[in-house]
Amino acid sequence: MASKPTAKMRYLRTHIALSVLYLALVALASYFVPDDAAPTPGVILWGLLPGLVIVGWIWNMGRYLLEMEDEYLRMLETRKALIATGLTLAICGGWGLVELFAQVPRLPMFFVFPIWCLGLAVGEIANKVTSGSDGGCS
Repeated sequence: MASKPTAKMRYLRTHIALSVLYLALVALASYFVPDDAAPTPGVILWGLLPGLVIVGWIWNMGRYLLEMEDEYLRMLETRKALIATGLTLAICGGWGLVELFAQVPRLPMFFVFPIWCLGLAVGEIANKVTSGSDGGCS
């Protein structure tokens, strides 16, 4: 009898599938949409399709938090997400104010989610430094 997959295994399996879908959609959009294309409904749709995968990633993270049985590990994951959110808001808000007052390059909205993902890595490091644990089973 096969055992039920753990919350982490379901999370990882879904995350990998969504990542492959994201890469495929970005590649297809890059192939079908020419540079400097007019904002037609088709071009906008190609731009939004990978964004739907980002919604899937966020949903998957939320599902993982809900399915986690260990309260301590859930706290570490939540703290990691809070650190990532705070870091993202600080960077985007701070740079937005710089953009408001000075002639500097604009931060494309596309970079908000990757900044948040880098913030997750910072949160993972913070968990390791402050609690001595990154949530692993070692």
